[in-house]
Parts: sequence; structure tokens; C-alpha cells
Amino acid sequence: MRDRTRVAAAGEERHPAGRHRSIRRNACPPPLAGAPSGLEVGQARLRSGVRRAGFGAASHARLRAVRGDIRHLPFASSAFPTVLAPYGILQSLISERDLTATLDAVVRVLAPGGTFGIDLVPDVPNWREYSQRMQHRGTAAGGAHLTLIESVRQDRARRLTTFEQRYIVRRSGRTAEHHFELTFRTLTVQQMSRRLEKAGFAIETVLGDYRGGPWNERAEVWIILAKKM
Repeated sequence: MRDRTRVAAAGEERHPAGRHRSIRRNACPPPLAGAPSGLEVGQARLRSGVRRAGFGAASHARLRAVRGDIRHLPFASSAFPTVLAPYGILQSLISERDLTATLDAVVRVLAPGGTFGIDLVPDVPNWREYSQRMQHRGTAAGGAHLTLIESVRQDRARRLTTFEQRYIVRRSGRTAEHHFELTFRTLTVQQMSRRLEKAGFAIETVLGDYRGGPWNERAEVWIILAKKM
């Protein structure tokens, strides 16, 4: 699951790096010309994401991982031919205001005729509700004992799914607890399509899997490809 303002924006920069606006909160330099770019809200996750992707020194010459906010993309206008919002990123925007701001930001950074790819996770609103369920127990790195307790709530009327997670860490006779709450809003394909069209996109295709299969309401994933008008 992902935090509310996290995004993966990908594509190839069309303009020279010098044309990017200066963003003070941006911890990384702007993308290089011709380089794919990724956006992450947290500095620690920014570093770990690059490590997990396995990018070496040579790859860093063509990749820029940028710290920023999905609602205020820190890139030049018409900068990319493609922007991707994978694995339910837009579902973490639980207010209409945040979703509208994000779609407007994507329209701005996309070149005319550019493609916006959206990947929605349809099973989130189907998650069964439960309370204080132990989801994991085991040994973490460094020998600490870790227990994960989780609760799930569904607000069907507002299409909201909330995960409450409590991590209990025991090490050397000491116990620490960490609490997290994540909420997701799952619109239907039709609802998301209407919002995309209102923002200035034309829906090109809707897919039901990563192999290009047709979409239906029971599809394992909902993929929308939209073109900037």
C-alpha cells in the first residue's frame, strides 16, 4: 500500500534540464534530457526505491528519482510523452480535490497527444472487514521479534477502504509499537474515465490484465490508457 501523496511519474523528458523550475522541496536535481523520471514523496523511500530497482552508476546517468508531490508535479510543462500512475496510486487520493489537482498536474506535464497510463487495484473495496487480526509474527533484521496486527474497515457509501496496522517490535526485553493508517478510495472505471475526460483526456483503451486482455468488472486489474487532447 502507498501513502496518499506518493506517485510514480515516468516518461522521457523532452526539454533541456535548464528549463525546469526550481523546486525548493525537491531533494534531487531535475530529470536530464531524454531520461526517465520517478517521483517519491519521502527521501528515505526515494533512496530505497532506487536501490531496489538495481540501478547502477551507468543507469543513474539516465534516471532521476525526484522528491515531490503527485498533486504538484515538479516538472516543466509538456515535459513528457508518457506519465504512469501504477498499482493503485490514484486510489490513495481520497478527496475529490486531491484527485482533480493530480489530473490537472498530469495534463500540464504531458506533451500534446501524450499518454497517461493508470493502474487501479479492483480488489481493495472487496477486502473483508476484520478487527485486530494478527497478520504476521516472526524475526526481523537484527534479531528483533516483530508482530503485525491489522484491522480493515469498509465505507461502502464513500467507496473507502481503511487499513489500520499496528507493528509491535520486541528487542532485548523492550517493546515498541508503531501505528499506521492507510485509506484508499476506489472509483469505478466509468467514474475515473469521466474525471479524466473532464481534465482534458480522451480514453483510448481499458484493459483487464497486463497482457492486453479486455476489461470487465471482474478483471484482475483495471488499466486505463488516456491521451491528452
